[in-house]
Parts: sequence; C-alpha cells; structure tokens
Amino acid sequence: MPQNPVTTNLQVFDIEDVPSQSQITSSKCFDDDGRLKRTGSVWTASSHIITAVIGSGVLSLAWAIAQLGWIAGPAVMLIFSLVTFYTSSILAECYRAGDPNTGKRNYTYMDAVRSILGGVSVTLCGTFQYLNLLGVVIGYTIAASISMLAVKRSNCFHHSGHKDPCHMSSNNYMIIFGVSQMFLSQIPDFDQIWWLSTVAAVMSFTYSIIGLALGIAKVAANRTFKGSLTGISIGQNVSETQKIWRTSQALGDIAFAYSYAVVLIEIQDTIKSPPSEAKTMKKATMISIAVTTTFYMLCGCMGYAAFGDEAPGNLLTGFGFYDPYWLVDIANVAIVVHLVGAYQVFAQPIFAFVEKGATQRWPNIINKELNIPIPYLQSYKLNLFRLVWRTVFVIITTVISMLLPFFNGIVGVIGALGFWPLTVYFPVEMYISQKKIPKWSNRWISLQIFSVGCFTISVVAAVGSVAGVLDDLKKYKPFQSNY
Repeated sequence: MPQNPVTTNLQVFDIEDVPSQSQITSSKCFDDDGRLKRTGSVWTASSHIITAVIGSGVLSLAWAIAQLGWIAGPAVMLIFSLVTFYTSSILAECYRAGDPNTGKRNYTYMDAVRSILGGVSVTLCGTFQYLNLLGVVIGYTIAASISMLAVKRSNCFHHSGHKDPCHMSSNNYMIIFGVSQMFLSQIPDFDQIWWLSTVAAVMSFTYSIIGLALGIAKVAANRTFKGSLTGISIGQNVSETQKIWRTSQALGDIAFAYSYAVVLIEIQDTIKSPPSEAKTMKKATMISIAVTTTFYMLCGCMGYAAFGDEAPGNLLTGFGFYDPYWLVDIANVAIVVHLVGAYQVFAQPIFAFVEKGATQRWPNIINKELNIPIPYLQSYKLNLFRLVWRTVFVIITTVISMLLPFFNGIVGVIGALGFWPLTVYFPVEMYISQKKIPKWSNRWISLQIFSVGCFTISVVAAVGSVAGVLDDLKKYKPFQSNY
C-alpha cells in the first residue's frame, strides 16, 4: 500500500504532476484518471459495505419489530432491503458519467450529483449527506460508549447477584472512544482503511451471532415464542399516541440499519477495473445486502421472540441478557471494535470534503507536512491541518454525543432524515438523467411513484423519531447520562 498521504489520497487531493496519457496507458501504477492504481475487489467492497451496514442499527431491530409485530416487522425489513438493493444498484451506475467503462469518474457522492444533475441539487445533496454522516458518527459514539459501559455493568450485575442496579454514566466512555478516534482519524484516506473495515466486518458478525445465539437460548428457556401479530399492546404498556410514535420511530430505526448510500460512491472508488466498477459494485451490494438481511431477520426476530413487548432498545446493552455474563462482555467488546472502524468509514468522506475545499483555497498552507523520524521505520509525514481539523471534529462529535445520549431516538432521526434524499431521491434522479428516461414515460412515472412512496415513509419515521427524542429530553440532564 502506498505511503505518501498527499499523492495517494483518492478523494481529497488532485495530483499536480499528472502523468501523460502515454505514461498512464503504459504504466501499471496508474488508473485511467492519472491516480494511483485502485486495488479493491468484490470482497473488499463487501467488507466496507458490511462494516457500514451491520452497525449499531442491528441492536435496535428487536425493539423495532416489537413495535410493529410479527407481520409488519419482518415485512418492513424485507421491503427496506429490496429498496436499498435496487437504489444501490442504480447509484453504482453513476460512478462514471456516460460510458460505464471509460466515462469520467465521480470520486464522491456529491461529485456524481454535480456531474449528472448539477445546480441546486449539489447544495441539497451536500447538506443532506454531510448532516447524515455527522449524525451517524454521533450515533456510533453513543452506541460504542453504551457497549463499553455495558461490560462494566455486566460484571457488576454478576458480582452483586443482580441485586445492585449498577447505575453508571457513559460520559467517560464517550471520551475514551473519542480519544481513540483522534488517532485513527489521522489515517490519510478511505483507501488506506481497508484493513480496519475487514476487522470491523468480522466483529459485526461476532456480536450479531452472539446476539442471535442468546436470543435462541432465551426462547428455548421460555419454551415459547413471545410477541404478537400487531406488536406492543395498547393500554398495558403504551398509550395509543405512544404506539403511533413508536411505530413511526421503528421505521426510522430500520431505515438506519440499512443506511450506507452516503458512502457507496466512495467505496466504489476503491475498486479496480476491469471489469467495470459498476459491475463489481453490484455484486458486492448483492452479497452484502443478502448477508445483512439474513442477520437482521434472525437477530431482530429472535430478539422479539425472546422478550416480546419487553424487547430492549439495545439488544445487548439493555440487559435482557445477563448470563453468561462473559459472553455478553465479548459481544459488547466486538461492538466497540466494530464501531471504531465504522466511525472511520463514515467520517472519512467528511474529512475528504473539508480538506479538498481547503486545499483548493490555501494549497501552500494545507499541503505543508512535517517529517517525523521513526527509528527503524520510514519517517511519518504529519500534515498539521489534518491533525488540527480532524481532532477538532472528533471533539465536537463527542461533546454532542454527551449532550444527546439517546440511542433509539437518535438512530431513528438519522435513519429517517437520510433515507429518502440519499438512498432514494438522488439515485433515482441521477439514474433518470444518466439513462435519458423520457419524462412521463411508464418507467419515469414508476420511478417517481417509488420515490414519493419512500418520501412518505421518511416523513412518518422522522416525526415519530423526533417525538421520541423530545420525550427523552423531558427526563434528562445534560452530561449526566445514567444507565
């Protein structure tokens, strides 16, 4: 893997000394755009997607199905998986403008919108994308801190025989997570975190399998499947109004669980060719969505079968499971390791966007580096702007997480706000423009109906999720999050 952070950054920096066309054609070191050869494959792209998709979202699925019931819960999850697969496939077509093999590359989601749609769409896309990415890293900070806290609480429950409520604050753990991200954020670009994504993908399988196994064991111990066809009962557990809000929030939670369109183009930009990047990305998408949907169905349904209406908002930290405490600890450690990597998958596009703009405006200042000698190794090139700006970003996301540590509510809001514009609207509009689909043709009308339907779902989910956060705020004091 190349070591020079300036000349290898596939998203942020333009190469000043671009090789001539003859050099590019004859060289095995450069792609057709003059940038260093991409090395990604179906499997590396799949690991990136799985890292982005199977995240903290899986932990809230049992709760989401509990709000919807045995009929609507699995059906909604299947619908979201099909929608995500379809829109991801058409978005993959937008990586290159024009010809899928030789067209101009779009390095980021916003680049694709700029080259295909242009105008006000670019501003709208940027606003939604980077707010969504910011929301995701905040959600991951919250989830990681809760899992770190859960390890300590699990041991506390074990030693006290479940007599001590073991109330603790998650703030210290958010700070620990933030400090780790300060160091990892200095990795120059997306292409150089493939190893982190691979480790994170393995961890996601680990805690998902443990959650599934604990759910199966709980069902076996209960000797029955809990839950009902219509979900949590009105009157006994929630009011009619709460049932409506919770059902809406459940849609946002499921949408969040499938959210990765915001980094799809960035992931695709790591793939080697031939074959075309779009062809490889579609295969990776199919593999990843099939794997994640299977896991989601199993984890969500078994969690609901184990706990019924009492399904916790976070399957592995809500302490529906107490024993074996060491297995719960392993699952939560796996969650933390996974989210360490997932944070970077979603934060790197933000870093790239800011640094690209700064480089264009102040190239002489931004590109300055310090050579730090490391004994027996190559010297490390420290970019001062990257060091300061990325550190400040991590501090800001950590402070916001400490102010709003509401896992389910934040997950629902992020999922709802990002689902329609980023997963559906822009991919559909770019696909229509790219394929020159005639206005008012049957295909155009079908795509618009599809988009409007998804917009309606997003609005309903957003309203329910915001209501959930406002309800949580009524009984919360800033920087005093206790679990």
